[in-house]
Amino acid sequence: MMIRVLSLLLAAMLMPATSYAQRSCAPFAQAVYLRDVMEELYLWHREIPRLDVTDFATAEQYLNAARYRPLDSTFSYITTSAANTALYSSSEYVGFGFSNAVGGDDLRVTQVFPAGPAADAGLRRGDRIIEIDGQSVATAIAAGTLSSAIGPAEIGISRELVIDRDGARSRTRLTKRAVTIPTVSLTQVIDVGGRKVGYVFFRNFVEPSVQALDSAFAELREAGVTELVLDVRYNGGGLVSVAQHLADLIGGTLTSGQVFAAYTHNDRNASRNRTLRFASAAQALSLSRVIMITSRASASASELVANSLRPYMPVALIGDRTYGKPVGQYSFTFCEKVLALVSFSLKNANGEADYFDGLPATCQAQDDVARQLGDPLEASLHEALVYIHTGGCSSTASMSTQARPAERASPPADGWQALVGAN
Repeated sequence: MMIRVLSLLLAAMLMPATSYAQRSCAPFAQAVYLRDVMEELYLWHREIPRLDVTDFATAEQYLNAARYRPLDSTFSYITTSAANTALYSSSEYVGFGFSNAVGGDDLRVTQVFPAGPAADAGLRRGDRIIEIDGQSVATAIAAGTLSSAIGPAEIGISRELVIDRDGARSRTRLTKRAVTIPTVSLTQVIDVGGRKVGYVFFRNFVEPSVQALDSAFAELREAGVTELVLDVRYNGGGLVSVAQHLADLIGGTLTSGQVFAAYTHNDRNASRNRTLRFASAAQALSLSRVIMITSRASASASELVANSLRPYMPVALIGDRTYGKPVGQYSFTFCEKVLALVSFSLKNANGEADYFDGLPATCQAQDDVARQLGDPLEASLHEALVYIHTGGCSSTASMSTQARPAERASPPADGWQALVGAN
């Protein structure tokens, strides 16, 4: 049995000794295995309802019934080993190759990944998807069936989309295949009143992110930037180790050796509690503050970076309140599946970790899908640059309901989908 630590998967490679074992891959045996794991390591193990495991045919059904729903409606989940390995090892998933946001009855494309089906078909940020296989998107959103309309994450799934671009409609058929998400999608330097501001659009905390971040920060360091805008508006989380490395790159000498985060487990696993510390990073910028662009889709490891830096420097959040996930998972590999189970909280040096309602925005701004990411006139980035220049929010800083990610009360169906944030 392998156990990893994740933030929608947050991680250092831990191998806790456990008193249970998975002996069979029969559906009922998998449900028994899940019960045994949850009773020992689930953060809210005392809140698990009294359930007869014989009532559940699969582990997925048992998890759905046993989870602590006031807080854990999607954090704990089960996915395939293949999907889990592809995402964390190669930043790959199976899909159409675009991310999207829902606002009211509107579905907008927010990012198109290079060399994916959507890119091949010419989709771009800001496109409205109004029909999927002849079904109105507005109807699917109202009925809560948008996920099923888009279809499962399986190679070969095909859908015909009707796209509206500035009032002109077109049809295109997309077929799902393996797509690589660029972990650092954009790095650039912007001049703000004579100050060099680095901008990094960061997509997910997975293994390839370390090299990508090092390259991005080396570029910014070479350019002599003194301020950083870190854009994590669509970043649903990832590995704790990558979050720690990113924070090392930001804090540099200011934070080196200081407490990054402390693991807190349930009362049965207090011996597993431990403290992580900031380390030195060769390409660190050693900033005195950081500005982060966030949204309701910014979760987990994205929030961990902000929360862990707050005891040492000002952290300004521009955009919208974050998702609210101050907990992490151990992952358990069994029967060609992976169970990601909430097993600990992560507190910063001040003992702060209770942000299940998300971290509030310092200045509100819309996700301006009419402009490309990295455009200094894009509303969220523009607001971040105003904050750098003036030290405060603009007089017009406000939220728009257009193309906002789903509210915290309506999370994606599966935790891994929240992490990928894409179709």
